[in-house]
Amino acid sequence: MIDPSHSKSQSPIEASAVETIQHNYPSRIWILVIFAVSTIPQLKSVAQTNWTPSMSALSADEAVNEQTLRGHIRFLSDDLLEGRGPATRGDELAQLYISTQLQAYGLLPGGNNGSWRQEVPLVGVTSHPPTTISFRTSDKELSLTHHSDIMLVSGKAEPRVEFQDAELVFVGYGIQAPEFQWDDFKDVDLRGKVLVIMNNDPEDDPELFAGRRRLYYGRWDYKYEMAARIGAAGALIIHTTPSAGYPFQVVQTSWSGEESELAGQTGPRVDVKGWLTEEATYRLMQLAGQDLDKLREQAQHREFRPVPLGIQLSVAMETTCRTQSSANILGILPGTDEKLRDEYVVFMAHHDHIGLAVSRDENGDNIYNGAIDNASGTASVLTIARAISSMPERPKRSILFAFVAAEEQGLLGSKYYAAHPTIHPGNLAAVINIDGINWLGKTYDLNLIGNGKSDLDTLVESVAKWQKRTVVPDYFPDRGYYYRSDQFSLAKVGVPGVYLHNGINVVGRPDGWGKTMIEDWTEKHYHQPSDEYDPNWDLAGALDDVRLLMHVGLEVAAQPNMPAWKSGDEFEAARKAAIAGRP
Repeated sequence: MIDPSHSKSQSPIEASAVETIQHNYPSRIWILVIFAVSTIPQLKSVAQTNWTPSMSALSADEAVNEQTLRGHIRFLSDDLLEGRGPATRGDELAQLYISTQLQAYGLLPGGNNGSWRQEVPLVGVTSHPPTTISFRTSDKELSLTHHSDIMLVSGKAEPRVEFQDAELVFVGYGIQAPEFQWDDFKDVDLRGKVLVIMNNDPEDDPELFAGRRRLYYGRWDYKYEMAARIGAAGALIIHTTPSAGYPFQVVQTSWSGEESELAGQTGPRVDVKGWLTEEATYRLMQLAGQDLDKLREQAQHREFRPVPLGIQLSVAMETTCRTQSSANILGILPGTDEKLRDEYVVFMAHHDHIGLAVSRDENGDNIYNGAIDNASGTASVLTIARAISSMPERPKRSILFAFVAAEEQGLLGSKYYAAHPTIHPGNLAAVINIDGINWLGKTYDLNLIGNGKSDLDTLVESVAKWQKRTVVPDYFPDRGYYYRSDQFSLAKVGVPGVYLHNGINVVGRPDGWGKTMIEDWTEKHYHQPSDEYDPNWDLAGALDDVRLLMHVGLEVAAQPNMPAWKSGDEFEAARKAAIAGRP
């Protein structure tokens, strides 16, 4: 088969994205695809220098109001929904609420068999790790306490995982990146080993891995994938708050209880996935006679080779597995233009959160309400759906409102949609994803995640200028936010997207106040029961952001050409393949 991708060395994202298009649309003759790709005209920028909304769009702007936004958030984050964990009663209540709202707005169902739902089949896995995890050398032993020192979960949806005397090997960042001439594994046979891996990717050299801006190589899910691909028995990632972007308590809450994965998942798997605290890792390296800081320094260079630690780990873990399902809720507003109505702008948010904790916190609370994350994003897309559906002039392109499932379990709902799209990816003009909103008040700035990846940037800048605001790149590039929310799933099949985070220059507040508030929220409330609805939130800035995203979507729906990735972007090849393979 002829490869329609770039001739240069590809990143895992580029290769897997094109492979996904090929796999899902095998009937295309790829010689013709290459010809079609080569003849696609350069897509024009969608930006306008002095942008102003149409009268119809202004009417939608007025329909975005605080009462509507608050009402949706308050219901979706209420204790009655018990945290909206996947495949729970609260999850079903959220789905019903969303679909009835869309129906009330006059939208059409976009799910399976004329319904509002696209079923997302899942397998729930509850791991039962031992209380104490023992690591041994020939003459010493170190015991780590599960939950406080180490978190272990099964890497397989099987009743039991087990291995004996697997050797630990430090593999640096655990990255294999041919386009950067980087290989942390150096063809060392690591089958059956337990890999100890650093989080993030190298950031000292701006010419490597985009410097401080984290790439997919720095994501923990990539590291588990690589460990499985080379046949490792397990993978333990070293947690630090700077490298993760959140404290270890987020790992404790996010990796406890039932974990979900897509049913029918195939491919290599590790037996055990885990996280180590930095302090526990220091103790582990002392057991091995190694210095963790020196090992991390060695791992900053291409010449690094895996370091056997002379430590053995044996694990026998029972699991409870159950078949279950959640659903993506999909609603459609048909476009009016005969040529463009088969193309869609997607407004997306995930409707799930973590659900119920096994035990109560110090305040007696065990409900992860997920008010900001992501009742607020769901509420925002519902508010946009209501506003656009009330416009006197409907958009030229169609609009898909997608409320996806199980994001907190690894972007599962959007990943399932990308693999089983109801609309061909080549007909998806853009995705506008909302995962959390600004509760701090109006801001002078607009924090655009993934800035510089597509020509959607200039359109965002145009609308922001109309709002008298300034677009700034990601304030926390080392946290890899672009790869942590649902627009990433659609990007992998070629769809450009817009994703915002809070601005930090808050009107009427001193310099630094906004950044301090966001970091405080991340430390204390992110993925915690305390992420609850607060009637004292100042949502004026959230309304600005919601209106901006709505106008960006409406402009994409009106433009003659679809947006495009910037030349050389990691998702460009998938976009060209998707467009060339359109029915």
